[in-house]
Amino acid sequence: MFLNTFLLFLLFPFCISIDTIGPNQYVNDGKTIVSKEMKFELGFFSPGNSSYRYVGIRYAKIPEKPVIWVANRDNPINDSSGVLTNRYGNLVLYAYKENLTIWSTKVSDQTTTSTSAQILDTGNLILVQSNSEDFLWQSFDYPTDTMIPGMKLGLNRETGLDSFITSWRSEDDPGTGDYSYRLNLTGSPQFILYNGSTRHFRTAMWPWSPSPSTTPYAYDYTFVNNQDVTYLIDSSNKSSEISRLVVNYYGTLQHLTWNDVEGQWKEKWAAPKFRCDPYGHCGAFSGCSLDNVQSECSCLPGYQPSSSENWSEKIWSDGCVSKQVEVPNKCGKSFVRVEHVKLPDASISALLDTNMGESECKKACQNNCSCVAYSSLEIDGGGGCMAWYGELVDTLILAEQGRDFYVRADATESAENDRKSRGFLRRRGMLAVLIIPVLLALSLIMLAYCWFIKRKTEAGRLRRTWGRQYSHFSTYNESMVENKVGQTSRHPDLQLFHLSTIIAATNDFSLANKLGEGGFGSVYKGQLSNQQKIAVKRLSKSSIQGVEEFKNEVTLIAKLQHRNLVKLLGCCIEEEEKLLIYEYLPNKSLDFFLFDQSQRSALDWRNRFGIITGVARGILYLHEDSRLRIVHRDLKPSNVLLDADMKPKISDFGLARIFDGDQLQDETKKIVGTYGYMSPEYAAYGKFSTKSDVFSFGVILLEIICGKKNNASYQDDHSLNLIGHVWDLWREQCVLDVVDFLLESYNIDEVLRCLQIGLLCLQEDTTDRPTMSEVVLMLSGERALASPQRPAFIFKNTCNCHNSSGLSITGGSYSANDLTVTKVVGR
Repeated sequence: MFLNTFLLFLLFPFCISIDTIGPNQYVNDGKTIVSKEMKFELGFFSPGNSSYRYVGIRYAKIPEKPVIWVANRDNPINDSSGVLTNRYGNLVLYAYKENLTIWSTKVSDQTTTSTSAQILDTGNLILVQSNSEDFLWQSFDYPTDTMIPGMKLGLNRETGLDSFITSWRSEDDPGTGDYSYRLNLTGSPQFILYNGSTRHFRTAMWPWSPSPSTTPYAYDYTFVNNQDVTYLIDSSNKSSEISRLVVNYYGTLQHLTWNDVEGQWKEKWAAPKFRCDPYGHCGAFSGCSLDNVQSECSCLPGYQPSSSENWSEKIWSDGCVSKQVEVPNKCGKSFVRVEHVKLPDASISALLDTNMGESECKKACQNNCSCVAYSSLEIDGGGGCMAWYGELVDTLILAEQGRDFYVRADATESAENDRKSRGFLRRRGMLAVLIIPVLLALSLIMLAYCWFIKRKTEAGRLRRTWGRQYSHFSTYNESMVENKVGQTSRHPDLQLFHLSTIIAATNDFSLANKLGEGGFGSVYKGQLSNQQKIAVKRLSKSSIQGVEEFKNEVTLIAKLQHRNLVKLLGCCIEEEEKLLIYEYLPNKSLDFFLFDQSQRSALDWRNRFGIITGVARGILYLHEDSRLRIVHRDLKPSNVLLDADMKPKISDFGLARIFDGDQLQDETKKIVGTYGYMSPEYAAYGKFSTKSDVFSFGVILLEIICGKKNNASYQDDHSLNLIGHVWDLWREQCVLDVVDFLLESYNIDEVLRCLQIGLLCLQEDTTDRPTMSEVVLMLSGERALASPQRPAFIFKNTCNCHNSSGLSITGGSYSANDLTVTKVVGR
């Protein structure tokens, strides 16, 4: 060990500081370099609940320090022996314990001592040679899942470098994931979000026409296309705004900006998000429209549904086919204009000619029977022509903006379209002279009256619903009711869903999609049109206290962001319905597994200990790390949801309360919650504090270890609940007898430590209970454990049993080696 350390200092004699790694300098695990204005830092980190170590660039001043770039994303280090050094003209990452080179910039094969690596305030890590302004290497050329201002995505034809962003595998694993946002140069250049090799979402092609429905370019993006380069760049250059474009591991592209006042990221746009966003949603030769409530998909002129039966069932994927299938050799020279569209995918049998004007473009398509559509473009102040020779896929019909394109149709179709247009215009002209003045006057009167009544009714209803202290919320909801899906609120910034969207997602709240039911109402599983799964909590119309809980939950959860808290996606307030839309967690709640013997075996000790620590971290965030100090007041296994990896997320904030400033305690005359998890001071006197949540956590902790409910009775020792049973066995030095018999293998030290922490949390006097920050430290073994005092809600008892583990537990505490108990079970 001494020799390794000595050699390390011989090889890298200088450690570094500030923003630069000079020649033969290094950064070891635990150290960082920070850009001059303290905006970004470079160093080692472990994502989420992972123990692996990575080198990455993170925001230095933003809580939780989001990662924007990872060097060794697919090659993590197993321990803390990593060293990042500037050697021989390269940045090189070593794992000294394993004697491995993990990652390198690989830009120089020659021995040189004249290069320096620097982290800039743009977030770019550069490698430069002395007395030169040119970069030998830069992290901006090799992005991971994030694009920030100044970074380019696309192709440099001179160097052959193709830069794109790729999702993480999961929130705990920055390895190369399934989703990538990258340039496609076939036809006209366009950026596509891929799921593997499958198109998932497509932005409009170059040269594009800004549109609210296809928005990466609507927010300060520039698309450059010439003979040397084709790239997309965030050119906002707003020094006061921190923004990033991220492709998430669940397949969503998000543009986020940091709101320093509220201390959270705000979503400017995301895709796929709306029903028309998923690539090819309506199939070939059709268009998707957000404004068509009855049927989002419709066939383009000259085409009809390939399956009328499927379309009647709103199954659009088969798309449309030509009405002239029976006369395949017929080649009409007529075209029908389709206005305001996101043009079809240019990478499918499309050709771009940058030297053709509009008339030439039309003529070229007319004279080629294989040409099914064309669009005239404006490129660099001149003309341009895009022609399609195959399927027209992923066409979006917009209400305004976008481009016009022309679809080939036979003379009959074209004439019919013209006739309808002329007939409509002729009739409209005749009627206009006689009727329009009268209708206009009547319409203005009716609109004014309806507006007045609606505003008055809505304002009154929402004031009653949300309460005077939330008047800003009422104002927001008055305007939100008429907004389209996708617009966000200001207090707080949430997506407001249309009721029709949620009805479609849940199949009209069918029983088959019902996940459960509680005091609030029912919870349903749903799936949005972009395939995202959601959980919908529906306020029961007969619920007396549901309105207050709804208001409370929206207000609180919208401001909370933590990996161990369930994520609120949005809400719906429409037609007397009040709905909360959450992320969907496939493994339901903790009680589903914990109190069902057939399911409980799926919870091994690794999962249980992970759930305990995850819940503890979530509560710690509520109590100390969030901008608000929040007391949950209803912590219990049914309010702990489990994701696909069995990681816990605390839910149901309907009873939660915010503490102001240095407030430590509050009280209420209306005691609500769940008996068995309530602290004694709250159940008896209505007094609650963060220590009330600590008590509830103690109960959950014991239930996780024992696999039994607290309110179960134990006739053998006359205990009326689990707390009393565990306390008696603790005092008699045989507490391991309470461990769930289905746990075939577990770590003795961790189990005993958790049991002792649980009893410390359950002490009757609030001052004796630890804080959640102390609990987290005790769970990790970083803090010594005190001897627990007598818990609340127990009867005195005795126990005559033997400690089968052979461990000595004296004085209310224990000592143990790091052993593992494994049961031998016959096959």
